[in-house]
Formats: sequence, structure tokens, C-alpha cells
Amino acid sequence: MSGLQALAAHLAEGVATTCLAWAVTRRDGVEMGFTDHDKDLSFDGITFRAGTGLTARALSQVAGLAVDNSEAVGALSDDGISEADLRAGRYDGAEVRMWLVNWAAPEMRALRFRGSLGEVEQTGRAFRVELRGLSEALNKPLGRVIRSGCDALVGDLRCKVDMEDAAYRGRFTLQAVREGRVLDLLAETGFEGGWFAAGLCRFADGAAAGLLGTVKSDRVAGGLRIVELWEEPAAVPEPGAVVFLTVGCDGQAQTCRGKFRNFSNFRGFPNVPDEDWVTASPPRELASGR
Repeated sequence: MSGLQALAAHLAEGVATTCLAWAVTRRDGVEMGFTDHDKDLSFDGITFRAGTGLTARALSQVAGLAVDNSEAVGALSDDGISEADLRAGRYDGAEVRMWLVNWAAPEMRALRFRGSLGEVEQTGRAFRVELRGLSEALNKPLGRVIRSGCDALVGDLRCKVDMEDAAYRGRFTLQAVREGRVLDLLAETGFEGGWFAAGLCRFADGAAAGLLGTVKSDRVAGGLRIVELWEEPAAVPEPGAVVFLTVGCDGQAQTCRGKFRNFSNFRGFPNVPDEDWVTASPPRELASGR
């Protein structure tokens, strides 16, 4: 008898010893287990800890492609889900699995939900997080839009630029952080000012390790590379931290041709008339036939 069949037989007895168990796998690979039982559980190589993180709300599976109507609530703790990790976005988009488990015999269990974490709302030491089912991905619009700019992401399979090339990546040391999002980096030779504009910034160590930011502007001045991010990092990076910058692309044909030498893979339509041309009216002299 399978674990699912055994659980069904157990539930049919009328008196059940069941609880919910959650496994959360963050995008950085950290896996954590939680249960609303009063004692820890273990199965599938995961220890589900009691009273350290999540508590389930009612799970409502819906027809069609709507998001499953569910959420999880919990309390912040140093040995469970911490405020620093939530603020740093380390749980954004994390994979979630939830089982109904017979806590007296954990081999009797059924997978009830699989999806990801959505928006997190924090109030004091408590938090509430939205659960998004697997059907959420099917709600995203697909297809191409006819526009002058390229709709590929730099370095993806359609763009084909090799982002591992040393010409497109740089390693820097953080000297200081100003105004929360302006980074002073030790400059490296070989990268002109503006080379990393619209690119990605990744912090390799320190309090902000693993966090990403989008580069708003990039210039070289006074022996430093000054990089401004669009948003402040969720955790404050420390001087001396290693920072990696990856080249950006604005999606324009001239950038693809000049910066990347990759115009054969350009995925835009540079000769498409813009909106002003479409709505323009002819000069009065032409309209009157003169």
C-alpha cells in the first residue's frame, strides 16, 4: 500500500493524527522545513521544525488558471525565518511544497500544494506571505511584440552573446556606499565609462551576499568606478565586499551592432515607424493638392 493510500485509509477511520508540513527552497539553494505539529518531523531528508516559521491557512484549489487562494502566516525568529532574510528578498519566488502528514507515521502523507512564494507582508514580528500555484506561470502573456527595440535578454539563447566573456564582466572591490545606492568601486582598466549601464550588479560576500541590483548609471572618476543602482539593496553592503558587474544592453540596434557586434541576432524591428509617424497627418499643402 502506498503512502497516499495508507493516509486515505487512516483518514477514513474518523480519528486522524494529521498535520501540515512545508518545505521551502530558496533561490540560493537553502532548504528549510516547517510544520504546524508540536514536534519536529523528518522525511525525504528534510527536518520539519515545529514552531519556527510557517502556519498554514485554508487551501482552496480553484478551476481554470486562477492563482490558488492561499497564504501562510508566521512569526520571525532567529532560528527560523529572519527579518534580515525577508528584507533581503531571499524568500521571493522560493519554491514551496506542502504535505498533509500523519505525524504518528510520516510515511503516510500526500502532497497537497506545490508552487512558490509571492508577496510578503510584514507587521512587527509577524509576516504573511502569498502562495502562488503552478498555474500562475500560465497566466503570463506570450508572443512577440512588433517594436523597434530588441525583445531578447542580453546573453539569453536568442541573443547568444557569451556573458562569460571577460569583456562583459568585471570584478570590483567596494570602497563606500553613498545615499544607499551609489557604490564607489575600485576601478579596473579595460572598461570605459557607461559600459555597465543597464546591467546587473551582484554582491558576492558580506551582509548583501547574493543580492542583485540593476545599474542605473556607470561612470569613472577620480580613480573610482561610480555605479548608481535603481534601488537600494535590501541589505547594506560593507566596504571591502566583492562586487561583480555584468554588461547591460538598452535593446537598441546601434548598441547591438557597436557594443556587442551581434546584429545578426538582433530581435527587434528597427525600421518600424514609431507612434508619431502612424498618427501624423500630411502637411496642409499636400492635403489640399497644391
